[in-house]
Amino acid sequence: MTENHNPEIGSGTRTRAIMEAYGLTFKKSLGQNFLTDLNILNKIVTAAEVSDADDVIEIGPGIGALTEQLAKAAHQVVALEIDERLIPVLGETLADYHNITVLHGDILATDLSALIAEHFDGQHPVKIVANLPYYITTPIVLHLLDEEADFASITVMMQKEVAERLTAHPGTKDYGSLTVGVAYSTDSEIAFTVPKTVFVPSPKVDSAIVSMKKKAANAYQPKNEVNFKRLVRGSFMHKRKSLWNNLLGFYGKDENIKSKLTLALKAAEIEPGIRAERLTVGDFVRLSDCLEDQGLSPK
Repeated sequence: MTENHNPEIGSGTRTRAIMEAYGLTFKKSLGQNFLTDLNILNKIVTAAEVSDADDVIEIGPGIGALTEQLAKAAHQVVALEIDERLIPVLGETLADYHNITVLHGDILATDLSALIAEHFDGQHPVKIVANLPYYITTPIVLHLLDEEADFASITVMMQKEVAERLTAHPGTKDYGSLTVGVAYSTDSEIAFTVPKTVFVPSPKVDSAIVSMKKKAANAYQPKNEVNFKRLVRGSFMHKRKSLWNNLLGFYGKDENIKSKLTLALKAAEIEPGIRAERLTVGDFVRLSDCLEDQGLSPK
């Protein structure tokens, strides 16, 4: 990799210069906000624990501010950008870094396993790093967690409120189906918060960096993973209702089903009147298996 002698992309001065040079405007439809604080960019790389032993997939490189810092630390970086206007810009702003591949594409339509096989050598752990648009954070996180691709961790910037929901503890107001879905696959934590003032344009709310490290493959093994995930979503369908009422809502209300639900809850050692927000991931896995034993599948 050659050293880049230009001012770093993440500096406010260089960001403004790049925007002016290419006549760029921010696309509201893509939730574009460019980070202009080099200290925070480096803290993201540190939070992701990226080293020259790692390969990195970056989602949404923008004009390359975080990409540049990742390239300095990583073995190889593949940056996936949905905004076609930015592809030639990235080709020039990152021209001095020979360990970066920029691709035009939508992460929600990308086969990560195929991408990893095509662009990486298989000798380095793959880590995913992203500054996600607020409007599509949850779909992207869930898509990544549903992927069977072999990656070690996800480190993403998102709206602080979403980060708090994603990392919440059972029994708290922020705990929900997203929390359980994330905790099922990863060990997650908020690494640090990011003030709205370090973005151009400035968003209305603060952000947070969330680190998600993949659990071992055998951490949780429900008998039917698809039905487990449906159970979790359905259990939070009406957060103020009891688990029992939510279960009736998507399994059915006839007496035979009620009898089977009662037996499953008893076997799982879960009180029917409890609310879903008080159940751990392990509780949901146990309940899902007991429901399978009763031959029950969500509608």
